[in-house]
Amino acid sequence: MEGLMCLNETLMAHYRIQSIGGYSLDFHSHQEYEIYVFHEGSCRYLIHNHIYDLEPGDILIMDGMTLHKANVNLEKAYVRSVVHFSPHWIKSLLTEMDSMYLLEVFQVLHHCLIRTKENDEFKRLEDVICRLAEIKGNSEPNDHHSETEMKVMLLQILIHVYKLGKMTAIKVPNKKGDKAEHAEKIADFIQENYMKKVTIQSIAEALNLSKSYVAHVFKEMTGFTVMEYLMASRLTQVKYLLETEPDMPINDIAFKTGFESASRFSRYFHEKVGVTAREYRRLRIGNK
Repeated sequence: MEGLMCLNETLMAHYRIQSIGGYSLDFHSHQEYEIYVFHEGSCRYLIHNHIYDLEPGDILIMDGMTLHKANVNLEKAYVRSVVHFSPHWIKSLLTEMDSMYLLEVFQVLHHCLIRTKENDEFKRLEDVICRLAEIKGNSEPNDHHSETEMKVMLLQILIHVYKLGKMTAIKVPNKKGDKAEHAEKIADFIQENYMKKVTIQSIAEALNLSKSYVAHVFKEMTGFTVMEYLMASRLTQVKYLLETEPDMPINDIAFKTGFESASRFSRYFHEKVGVTAREYRRLRIGNK
């Protein structure tokens, strides 16, 4: 499971993962920073309340805790590369080299799109991600030589991303169509009101849209229902509070984030994350 896998990893690197047919991924979040590279296929990516129709060579930078999900065409090959890393794992190296500015794009913007058009700098980035994935795949636990090599590779990746961001001025796609704008407004409303009782009717009334249109346009543009996105938004905030408010009772966190039943919250959390909320808190705080 995505959530559980990320609990115990300081670095994950996958080069040109390919899926076709039957691929599905929930809206999710994680503590690690993420560099996502789109190579091939048809992908509409939702991050927080922004929708991006991706082109080959696009890079998405995410701080991880921002809710995100790829909505892909299952009839086409979906090819992407992904690097997840804990900022704490690389921090000492960046500090020693006076290079903490390489993390600013994650910390300040939280998420952004870099449209490279597969230029030469992008190809150099690809080469390093490929090498990092190979080293990671062949490394053994507590292999200090491989860990050092991986940190150097990650540093190179961050430098390439920094250069690409400067070259493309972190481009934002052109004006979106009405459907994309409406879907983004729906996502924005949910992000601002997830802690309250939210229904399709309340969203429709707030945005002056019909109930059927709200349900249809969000599903069409994101691939998931309004209620699925609402629950994922609540889960993201729960995970944040479990770690940042270690003394807050878990039931209080559940109610504070919009869950109406402690038992339903417990079932949902375990289903999506793979561990109980109490165990998640122990693992996250213990890993600091």
